[in-house]
Amino acid sequence: MVDVHPEHAQLQADRIYLGWQYILLHPDPGPPPKRPSPAEEPPPARPDADLARRERMQQDMLNRPVRVFRMFAVVLSLLVVVLAVAGLLQWKFALLGLVAACGVAIICSYALVQGDRAVRYRISEQRARDDRRRQERDKELFRAQEEHAQRYREWQRLKERHDRQLTWYAVAVPDEIDRIDVAGGTLPGWSALVTLLGATRLYSGGHLTVLDLSEGAIAKDLIELARRGGDDPLVWVLPGDLPRLDLGATLKPEAFADVLAHVVSVSEEHRTTRDLSFDNAILERVLEVLGENATISQVTAALRALAQVGDPRDDLRYGLITATQLERIGTLFGRGVSDRVVIERAWALESQLRKLETLGTEAVRLPPARLRVVSMDRQAGVFGNRVLGTYVATALTHILRQSPASDRPWYHTIIVAGADKLRGDVLDRLMDACETSRTGLVLTYRSLTPTVRERLGRGHAAVAFMRLGNAEDARVASEHVGTEHRLELAQLTETISDSLPGVDGGYTSTIAEVEGRQEDHDDNLTDLAEDINESTEWGRTTGKIGERERVLQRSREFLVEPHELQQLPTTSVIVTDATSQGRRVRLADANPAILTFPKTTLGELDDVREAVLAIDGDHDAGQEAERAGERGDPPGRDGAEPPPNLGPPPPRLDWRKGRQ
Repeated sequence: MVDVHPEHAQLQADRIYLGWQYILLHPDPGPPPKRPSPAEEPPPARPDADLARRERMQQDMLNRPVRVFRMFAVVLSLLVVVLAVAGLLQWKFALLGLVAACGVAIICSYALVQGDRAVRYRISEQRARDDRRRQERDKELFRAQEEHAQRYREWQRLKERHDRQLTWYAVAVPDEIDRIDVAGGTLPGWSALVTLLGATRLYSGGHLTVLDLSEGAIAKDLIELARRGGDDPLVWVLPGDLPRLDLGATLKPEAFADVLAHVVSVSEEHRTTRDLSFDNAILERVLEVLGENATISQVTAALRALAQVGDPRDDLRYGLITATQLERIGTLFGRGVSDRVVIERAWALESQLRKLETLGTEAVRLPPARLRVVSMDRQAGVFGNRVLGTYVATALTHILRQSPASDRPWYHTIIVAGADKLRGDVLDRLMDACETSRTGLVLTYRSLTPTVRERLGRGHAAVAFMRLGNAEDARVASEHVGTEHRLELAQLTETISDSLPGVDGGYTSTIAEVEGRQEDHDDNLTDLAEDINESTEWGRTTGKIGERERVLQRSREFLVEPHELQQLPTTSVIVTDATSQGRRVRLADANPAILTFPKTTLGELDDVREAVLAIDGDHDAGQEAERAGERGDPPGRDGAEPPPNLGPPPPRLDWRKGRQ
């Protein structure tokens, strides 16, 4: 089972890491459920005192005629008694009137007493109804609190699972892939990708060669990272370090002639294989005359003699060519019409190869290094840099062709930044040589020229697309990937990409100081995450923004359409590769500093998804069992712990206490 814990994960030598994929397997459960409160319930309809007052007032209004009539009957009975005592009324009539008036008064009094009794009964009934309603409210509130407690526990479980889940998964391709083609991108984006890819290869025990034709010092952070990890990188800055570049010095004359023929073809894109064969034939014959270990300056001297340019006595005086060699060169080709063709090509060859005359003239003994960087000085001419780049690429090709196949794929990795500056046939030969020698090859193209389109993804290669500013390039890329794919882009990626500065400065050559360097290579590289934080601009910049990673957990989805590819963040990479299950399309962030985040794993999403879900399921089952143990006492029992709520919970309401 894959170890999904970031602190335990280790770099896998059989994986080529291209970035990190932001995925939330468990969605955010949102805000916690709102706690029910008695304050939200409506207050009682009428308090007891107000109810009694209202009932009695209503009864008084209803009994007012009865009281008036009773008073009239009482007054009438007194009047009858007074008249009878005064002799104005006979007693038999007085007794009859007195009986009638008293009877009426008694009936009215009884009605008033009954009315008071009815008022007290209604008040008691209302109080009983209020008590029943209050008990029902308490019962409903208790039930709501119990339901809220259950919902809150479920929310806590989901929130805890959401907070502890991994958010960044590695995007890698297996080392069975022969090549990685990177189309589009900016210099900062290339810097991030080269730093991540190179660092993971170096820290997993591999070797790396970077041919930087971008003139943007994209491997500067990688060099600092390698130094931090215990290596002493070798950095050539051409053409300044051309005298100390010994690349190709051990090639046989046939291979050396082939290299020089391709170098000459840089400025002649229209030249065919037949033309290259003609140049190669001239150079091979010249090298046969010069013998083994001929230098570029000797080759140019011979070509000047062949083209009849300048005074050959100067070359004889400097020791670039001997009199015997000069005589043999004069008789290499026959006389007649063909002389003019040979002279013109020899002159063209000499004018191009003159830029390489100082190659290897001051070669020094180089110590071992896992990282080698060959770069072009941006202060040099554009055409001269293309010549130098073509020479390095072609010489590497021949060295790889002569080397045995490696037992471990991608043990040696070559990165060519700005490969669109090389001819198509130079790229083809380099691809074939890397494939046969099992050397990893990464090619980055600034634009999708027709030459690049023909070779993009050809063979067993993975293709990665970065920001494509040109509308036509974006259209081609979207058709290659497929516009039906929906990808998820993290807010953190956009925020960090907008905050990062451009690539400043250039390389500093290390070849000039190579003689004073000790050859103590440390095979025990230190921690990669720590080194990224302390030695790269990515780590320093991302560390400040990464503190807000918990806040920046939002993301947005987009379709792979041309306008979206034109506004991709700097470090975003769309990776496409073929697997046994079909073609995969993934969006990655090539920022190497994401490795330092606590929720980043070196496992791929497809590999760790089941393991993560299984771990979460076991964790949830354990928590549920723990909660079941805590619920050993029935709810509502005296001393039982109230259900969890937001803030201090109110005292638990138990509707059964009113019946005890």
